[in-house]
Amino acid sequence: MRKTYTPATSHPTYPPPCQGGSRRGGHPTLITMKIRRIEAIGVSIPMVKPLKMSFEEVRAANNVLVRLETADGAVGWGEAASAPTMTGETLEGMVAAVRHLAPRLEGVDADDIAAVMERSDRYLYGNHAAKSAIEMALHDAFGKACGKPACELLGGRRRSRIALLRLVGTGKGAAADVEEALRRKSEGYIAFKVKVGVGDPIEDAARTRQVCEALGNGGLLVCADANQGWNAAQAAAYVRAVEDTTLAFFEQPVPAGDLEGMARVARASRIPIGADEGLHSMEDLRRHHEAGVRGGSLKTIKLGGMRPVINAAQLCESLGMKVNLACKMVESGIAAAAMTHIAAAAPAIDWGVSLTSQYLTDDVLKRPLNLAGGHVELPAGPGLGIEVDEAKVRRYAREA
Repeated sequence: MRKTYTPATSHPTYPPPCQGGSRRGGHPTLITMKIRRIEAIGVSIPMVKPLKMSFEEVRAANNVLVRLETADGAVGWGEAASAPTMTGETLEGMVAAVRHLAPRLEGVDADDIAAVMERSDRYLYGNHAAKSAIEMALHDAFGKACGKPACELLGGRRRSRIALLRLVGTGKGAAADVEEALRRKSEGYIAFKVKVGVGDPIEDAARTRQVCEALGNGGLLVCADANQGWNAAQAAAYVRAVEDTTLAFFEQPVPAGDLEGMARVARASRIPIGADEGLHSMEDLRRHHEAGVRGGSLKTIKLGGMRPVINAAQLCESLGMKVNLACKMVESGIAAAAMTHIAAAAPAIDWGVSLTSQYLTDDVLKRPLNLAGGHVELPAGPGLGIEVDEAKVRRYAREA
């Protein structure tokens, strides 16, 4: 079914156009924001260390950045990670998609984000990740023009300081993972995600158990993520082996298309099962809910932008599903700032927030986000609240 861009039920429209300028009859005039230019920039930023996942080893962030400029001079930034095994989109494809849409969106009113995204759907089917970068840049530009932070455009700020979910997966065995987890705990982290799914399920279960025991029961959140690495039987063996631990949930144990496998794993243990790669729409959330899946990881690149993630979080609340908010492995401070604003406005973030800019050797922000103490502070200022270092963007630019 063709995706349409539908505002959240509790927020049926985007905020009204910005007001300002001269007054007529005592009332401010409306500022009409036109999109002057949309630029797609492919970048490749190295990671601090490679991350071994079930289908790939990630060594760098190969992402598209979108620089959107309005006729009034406001500049907004957006970002989307390439994720061929999750969204089917490569860096080259995303750059091509944004460049395809740019001349069809330039000249359109930037202050009606829903209309811009509906127009993008008319001119290009799918390509949710590429479109999410445009939608993110629109929120940044619109917020700057209105003098409002992006979270206010998404329904209002509910929280300003957010706990981060830290990856635990050294690839060097249980002892190294325990050491890593304890070090991060000492830094202030209270939420952890153990990477599994690459090795034998029983061995991964033993490693997970050791991490859980080392971290203890002191109000911490510990989960595991297989990234589609096992079949249903393997995943069921894993959850049975860890069902007496403090593990809060187990994410995407089987391939995204195996909904019956997800249901089978969900029936195998008391540990809640969460979906990630299998969630790309509201319909996907409903299907997983019916299959017994208890929560999901919501990403802008899968759902098509910041507002669709808020919509999905609201649906999760109505269905009684838990929410994890996550950047793709890996995205820079641009996407991290956007996800922080989403986290500030979302109804609930029961299963934590995963930002990934800290896994890069460098960032494209002049002032990186404040990630001290295992938490992130909501960036101050309008839009995304960030300032992009365009010299760094050009330094990491990659021709696509």
